[in-house]
Amino acid sequence: MLVQAATLQLHPGHKVGLTGANGAGKSSLFALLRGELHADKGDLDMPDSWTIGHVAQETPALSLAALQFVKEGDEELLAIEQALVEAEAEEQGEKIAELHSRLSDIDGYSAKARAAELMSGLGFNQTDLDKPVSAFSGGWRVRLNLARALMCRSDLLLLDEPTNHLDLDAVMWLEGWLKGYQGTLLLISHDRDFLDAIVNHIAHIEQQTLTLYKGAYTQFERQRAEKMALQQAMYEKQQRKVAHLHSFIDRFKAKATKAKQAQSRIKALERMEMISAAHVDSQFSFSFRPPSSAPEPLIAVSDVDIAYGEIKVLSDVALTVRPGERVGLLGPNGAGKSTLIKFLAGELTQTAGKLTLGKDLNIGYFAQHQLEQLRAEESPLQHLQRLYPDTQEQEHLNYLGGFDFRGEMAKTSCEHFSGGEKSRLALAILIWSSPSLLLLDEPTNHLDLEMRHALTLALQAFEGGVILISHDRALLKTSCDRFMLVANGQAKLFDGDLDAYASWVVAQRAKEKLVVEQAEPKDKKNSYTQNKLDRKARLAERRPLLKEAEQLEKQIAAWQEEKADCDHRLNDNGLYEAPDKTELQALLKQQSALTLSIEQAEERWLVIQEQLEAIPAINT
Repeated sequence: MLVQAATLQLHPGHKVGLTGANGAGKSSLFALLRGELHADKGDLDMPDSWTIGHVAQETPALSLAALQFVKEGDEELLAIEQALVEAEAEEQGEKIAELHSRLSDIDGYSAKARAAELMSGLGFNQTDLDKPVSAFSGGWRVRLNLARALMCRSDLLLLDEPTNHLDLDAVMWLEGWLKGYQGTLLLISHDRDFLDAIVNHIAHIEQQTLTLYKGAYTQFERQRAEKMALQQAMYEKQQRKVAHLHSFIDRFKAKATKAKQAQSRIKALERMEMISAAHVDSQFSFSFRPPSSAPEPLIAVSDVDIAYGEIKVLSDVALTVRPGERVGLLGPNGAGKSTLIKFLAGELTQTAGKLTLGKDLNIGYFAQHQLEQLRAEESPLQHLQRLYPDTQEQEHLNYLGGFDFRGEMAKTSCEHFSGGEKSRLALAILIWSSPSLLLLDEPTNHLDLEMRHALTLALQAFEGGVILISHDRALLKTSCDRFMLVANGQAKLFDGDLDAYASWVVAQRAKEKLVVEQAEPKDKKNSYTQNKLDRKARLAERRPLLKEAEQLEKQIAAWQEEKADCDHRLNDNGLYEAPDKTELQALLKQQSALTLSIEQAEERWLVIQEQLEAIPAINT
């Protein structure tokens, strides 16, 4: 049982962060809302009209262009476009007009531009738009799925760790987009700054209980701490009372004169609702071992050029790191941050310049691809025993317990470990090695909030040097004392904090957009806007004509029915033989008037059809 007796009520516009330890049931709750799981007990009520947006877990190797793949996240838009093709093939003028009207209502004419904007925000460049989905790697396909989910005009948006495969620039862009999202948002994230900026409620799962807190993540932490402190105080007070009752029972249960009172105390104990002790301790507790060496400086880079094959990535890099210094690398995706770290780790060599490593320097390097180097058939304990065979098994087990590998889990093969568990194991192995210089490339991917907090505390106490790439701003703020900006083929000291970097990113995006707009031919830049105006103008011409034609058709049908009745009555010979000709004269007059009205209406209907045919066809 993951969650018991859960009650949660969300209102339109609520933005809720769903938190809790890994395995608490967060993703299962998402599956319940999507209809993939069913509750064992209780009811789930949701408006039937709501559209739910979520990020698909997998993306097939499609030949479809990336931009079209993202655009098709709007399922109604796709259905309208397909219906338009069919209606135009069958020359259904009225239906075409109705479909274009709906297309205008949902802002369908700007769909391609909106899809391109989403892709740009998530780190895709202009040349990526027409590439097939199959051309992208797994991490980039995750971004495509995210863009497709954002393209959906959803009433409820479910996002499960959307920042895991994003760099800092994309995280900041997504944060801004979600702030402006008009629907109801349910967000699973282990990034506290991201949650703080977006959500107005926290739904926390703990000990199989779901509790809704009002406010952002920092407010939730404060409320939860106060609640747990109160719970702990109530628990301690209750334990004192329990001890007193036990003492009374033990002293007097054997005495006849006090037997009744003792029995009443026993019943009181049985009736008492036991208050559990507050669980305030994290399951993670570790620290970095003292560095095996501390040369001064740890590393020095001067005038270094780094290239992949014939392509130069960075030029004239200069960097010196001493013990205790922490450097955060900032910069857009693909600018060379990971390249620089790989070079420092010895996985790449410079094409120019000088790299000096301190004597006996021990480098600890963490990157996502290193998770693949873990041996699936080995347990966490076996990994440490293979690398450090001289250490006692119990010492290894005690150490692994700080990373929540306890009991049998420490001795279980990591074949079926989750991404978070593999990351914890890789970090445990790295930390045991007593590094002097830490090179960390996105170390928090897949880690939950408790583990991130433990890693932050450990880094703050680390005596060696740190070079860090992360999209977790809380980790960057608390772990780095200076930043380098990697951009435009350079790696330079950045004179500012993360807020200043966010401003720099906005300015860069504005410059890039201006360059693209200026590079486009004037006719191309204006064609979309002009075409949209033309379509609207043609729709404006057609609508009143179609409406009038429809009204004429209904009126002609009614008049023809009325005339048929009049003709039938005039076939009665009795009308002509009757001495009073009043009814006959009235019917003849009515018949004449109806005939004239029908003729005039049919002439007008033909004129309208000619006018409609004269208006150019409307294409998407």
